[in-house]
Amino acid sequence: MNKERSAVGVEIRSCQTLEEFQACVALEKRIWQCEDIEVVPAAMFAVIAKTGGQVFGAFHGGRIIGFTLANPGFRKEGLGTRIFLQSHMTAVLPEYENRGVGRRLKLFQREEALSRGIALVEWTFDPLELRNAYFNLTRLGAVIRRYLPNFYGITSSPLHSGIPTDRLVAEWWLESERARAAVAGQPPPFAGKEMVRVSAPADIGNIRTRDREMAIRIQSEMREQFTNWFAKGYVATGIETVAGVTSYLLAPAPRGEDA
Repeated sequence: MNKERSAVGVEIRSCQTLEEFQACVALEKRIWQCEDIEVVPAAMFAVIAKTGGQVFGAFHGGRIIGFTLANPGFRKEGLGTRIFLQSHMTAVLPEYENRGVGRRLKLFQREEALSRGIALVEWTFDPLELRNAYFNLTRLGAVIRRYLPNFYGITSSPLHSGIPTDRLVAEWWLESERARAAVAGQPPPFAGKEMVRVSAPADIGNIRTRDREMAIRIQSEMREQFTNWFAKGYVATGIETVAGVTSYLLAPAPRGEDA
């Protein structure tokens, strides 16, 4: 599942010009195939880049073949305020998938965030996108403890199949033991003494294409289970596939630890 061909000659760097922001938008439109009203415009890329966010591009042969867009965020935690980055999009052209480009973008994001003293990056992803789940939990060392039902509403993107845009929130604690292990190419630790599973057919991608109603039923069952276990203090830190079924692995969060 983690086999990758190397992307020789790909450079990761900040995007700074309007032309580069426009190239990111063109890539965004190609990948998500949304109507224009749902596309993040180049002007927002420019604003985010200038107000504490991140716009990083992957360049090959002088053109952008992937990008990451993240905006700054904050929320009250106890008596203080947590500053973090909300990574809204990471996209890579299909012909460059499985070549490590997405991971290099995320590792560049991590290094830049840490250089500013930012310890947390978050993003949302579709629970039914099991490859993304594996990437987030195993390749990056993120954890999950929140579920957002129909977060973006029903969109025009064919990638969303016309079903509710339920989302899990990946928390990437950049200096955690899990993140450091994943960055080093080692399996992140998983404490599973009271482990439970939230499962889906491994071929859910095909199911949502050919049988929308079945995909919605599976999504609803997963929503109920995730919501139940998260409310009990469980956190998802692993994923496995056995006999055609892919399961998120959840266990009680260690007391007093963010990650």
